[in-house]
Amino acid sequence: MRVFVTGASGHIGSCVVPELVAAGHEVTGLARSDASEKKVRELGADVRRGSLDDLDVLGEGSRAADAVIHLGFSNELMMSGDFAGAVAKDLAHVSALGDALVGTGKALFGIGMQRTGDAAYNATIDANPRSQVTRLIVDYAGKGVRAATFAVPPVTHSDLDRHGFIPLMIQIARRTGVSGYPGGGTNTWPAAHTRDVATLFRLALEKAPAGAQLYAATEAGVSLKDIAEVIGRKLGIPVRSIPDEQVAEHFAGFPFVRIDFRMPNDETRALLGWDPAHPGLLEDLEQGHYFG
Repeated sequence: MRVFVTGASGHIGSCVVPELVAAGHEVTGLARSDASEKKVRELGADVRRGSLDDLDVLGEGSRAADAVIHLGFSNELMMSGDFAGAVAKDLAHVSALGDALVGTGKALFGIGMQRTGDAAYNATIDANPRSQVTRLIVDYAGKGVRAATFAVPPVTHSDLDRHGFIPLMIQIARRTGVSGYPGGGTNTWPAAHTRDVATLFRLALEKAPAGAQLYAATEAGVSLKDIAEVIGRKLGIPVRSIPDEQVAEHFAGFPFVRIDFRMPNDETRALLGWDPAHPGLLEDLEQGHYFG
């Protein structure tokens, strides 16, 4: 298939692209800079120059492809504190990509979590402004597009992970001299190795039906205390519970530290024959590449 990938040079995209190329797909990656273009070409893909905000470029790339994998996001805007603005841009990006595919039966894959029959789970989903993007992607399944969403876990780990939850935890531990966890540390984070997530995208391209919700976690939930204990041991610093009244100060700049949910993946494994093969989170931490 001819596949157009946004975010092709990013953390997940830089694994998805070579996974698709190795499977014989013709991949074109969006690149907004010379550095990004160089990286995408080194991954084995062709390049379409432009930024996510070049909506005409997105539409052209989408029309020229058999499938679109949308991994790009306005991370700079989000990190500046304007999450709502980043989501508004993403809605425009998905519209440009999806409108070009209406009635074609071609694929549109993006990151998101669809609502379920669990009210508590739905409350967590609805609290995330990006749920609007998920709904937009799913809407295209009713417009002749093979649209599917991927619930990518909050901890997607590997030697390629530079700005995720784990690097933040390590940064805070180094800054404070303590590998901390809030309260009892019983809150859990779903996790997956980046390369296993890339394999899931490839399997979905080949097999996923329209409207599918795919769960990309290889571990449904890893406790924050267990994570903190490995970080503390690797850094040679104390591991300590952070009282509730001190959590905001200790984890300044990381408001998501209290996230607590699980992401089972049995249905996704069965649907696509996905068999994750890479290390789990704690084993990956033990390998040491996060601490270089």
